[in-house]
Amino acid sequence: MCSETCALDLIDATYVREIEPGELVVIDQNGLRSMRPFATEQPRQCVFEHVYFSRPDSVVFGQSVHVSRIEMGKRLAEETAVDADVVVPVPDSGMFAAVGYSMASGLPLEFGLIRNHYVGRTFIEPQQSIRDFGVKVKLNPVRSVLEGRRVVLIDDSIVRGTTSQKIVGMVRNAGAREVHLRVSSPPITGPCYYGIDTPEKKDLIASSHSVEDIKEFLGADSLSYLSHHSLMASVQNGAEEFCSACFNGNYPVPLTDEALGQRKLFEKSKGG
Repeated sequence: MCSETCALDLIDATYVREIEPGELVVIDQNGLRSMRPFATEQPRQCVFEHVYFSRPDSVVFGQSVHVSRIEMGKRLAEETAVDADVVVPVPDSGMFAAVGYSMASGLPLEFGLIRNHYVGRTFIEPQQSIRDFGVKVKLNPVRSVLEGRRVVLIDDSIVRGTTSQKIVGMVRNAGAREVHLRVSSPPITGPCYYGIDTPEKKDLIASSHSVEDIKEFLGADSLSYLSHHSLMASVQNGAEEFCSACFNGNYPVPLTDEALGQRKLFEKSKGG
């Protein structure tokens, strides 16, 4: 059992299948058996796994993450073309969308930001000061790639906006003539209530600011997101099986007052 198929590759194991929603798999002294204690429901799998969370060398919900991210990048280029000199990914999660963007736009792909792989993911850090320091340690610009050039900077998502602001500033300070930020997912306007530790709505920059406002805050020359339609077209079965509530507010399980109250109690217990 593992959370991603790339773990199976490491030990030369054979990928058999995914555990299905509502299924319970038990392994004990009697062997392996599957139980389905709940009524069958329409699957609503997290599309953000394909946008950001999963590794590109994994197969998630029956589709290669590498393939879906390249498709997102291609569609992003078709929707948000801009005159520029080079495509630069924000590593690592923006890498394959940048490949797709380069393929569709004809612009060369170069690695203008180098990542320190001994630093974790900054968006889940609890304090802004830690996130800011994490960006400085995590990424370093390559001046020879960026200086004097019009850069299309590809990232997978914008959450609070503060990390993206630091990255745009880093690229500009390295000599970029223009910085055009392209995001391979729609604006994140709502938190996840199903187990992903995302910020509260008030901390999500797109929940209360327009794209133009966000562009000014980031200090970019232009900012564009992938449309929700193109995101869902980039993954198999699209809107039929995926949850994209963090982008469109359509939560598949109703958010009752009782459930929201319990969540607040849980947040307080984590803080304490």
